Amino acid sequence: MMTDVQAYARSCFTGATPDRLGVELEFLVFDADAPARQVPVARIVQALPPLPGGSRVTFEPGGQLELSAPPRVLPEAVAALTADVDAVRRALRQAGLRLGCRGLDVLRPPVRQLRDARYDAMAAFLGEPYGPAMMCSTVSVQVNVDLGDDPEGRWRRAHDLGPALVAAFANSPAGGWASGRQAVWRHLDPTRTRPVDVGGDPVLDWGRYLLDARLMMVREEGGFRPVLDGTVFRDFARVAGRHPTEDDLVHHATTLFPPVRPRGWLEIRYLDGQGPDEWPVCAAVVHALVTDERAGEAAMEAAAPVRRRWDEAARLGLADPGMRRAADGCFRAALAALPRLGAEPWLVARVAAFASRHIESGRSPALDLMEEMFA
Repeated sequence: MMTDVQAYARSCFTGATPDRLGVELEFLVFDADAPARQVPVARIVQALPPLPGGSRVTFEPGGQLELSAPPRVLPEAVAALTADVDAVRRALRQAGLRLGCRGLDVLRPPVRQLRDARYDAMAAFLGEPYGPAMMCSTVSVQVNVDLGDDPEGRWRRAHDLGPALVAAFANSPAGGWASGRQAVWRHLDPTRTRPVDVGGDPVLDWGRYLLDARLMMVREEGGFRPVLDGTVFRDFARVAGRHPTEDDLVHHATTLFPPVRPRGWLEIRYLDGQGPDEWPVCAAVVHALVTDERAGEAAMEAAAPVRRRWDEAARLGLADPGMRRAADGCFRAALAALPRLGAEPWLVARVAAFASRHIESGRSPALDLMEEMFA
């Protein structure tokens, strides 16, 4: 099994060399007149218009709306997804609905709307109360970048810049955390949510992560059986009564949620959901810092003092002076890189405005949300 796992792990770091951007946006959807009321998925589906940018529409278990844009070069990717978000926002508004502007639902209890065998097994494995909260009440901005000619360098940058970017975009205040969404994830099974070790061979590190993560479920005739006894994937045969197939391994990998996950590209998964106008800043900054080597190295130098401080980033956001300095260095590097990456002037201006409002002042978006709550 070790050979098969390592071969699969190697394939996860083999992919396209262009510098395309793919973005997956998740949004909470609220009833404009009764925000504390659950919104049925069917009501959202009925209101959705044709999407001019070609995004794929899916839903998370609690009814969170997800728009997944096909990968394109930076200016085209942002323009297409912006058109889709604008179309969705207008159509939902006409139907008495609105897109949320935060990464965690603090108004409604978690209620699972999607029912299938896989989600049933996932819910049984994750348990109360954090499993339902993760599945039904959290949303994120996932940024997908190509591996380029230096997969190891991009892998390292995506991880080492993570805490500074978590703090910069913390947007889900709850329970004393600037990123309550990250607090939810922190309380889940750490064998599948902790960062992958970085510093050695990425293929070996990812292969070891795959083997040592707990097995969430086993595919059986008619569905999935949750595995609740702590068995890790390397012991698959003991609980399944058979050796794992490649399909078992691929499915296992889809149940792992580290901050950065390789899949022939890099999925950067640690950013809180943002409002319909703010997500382009997330996408542009992350893409610039991971794909542009000059910007990435400048940001790495600025973020070095905080590169392992994931919990502090999520708890304190930019109120931590070290995080603010690191985020400032990251945004300065991104702003220098975006014009040479083809970013439109309006996008550069929006990144600069975000930096002025949040980074320079040390005010994560979460702080604005907290002030609105108590205004």
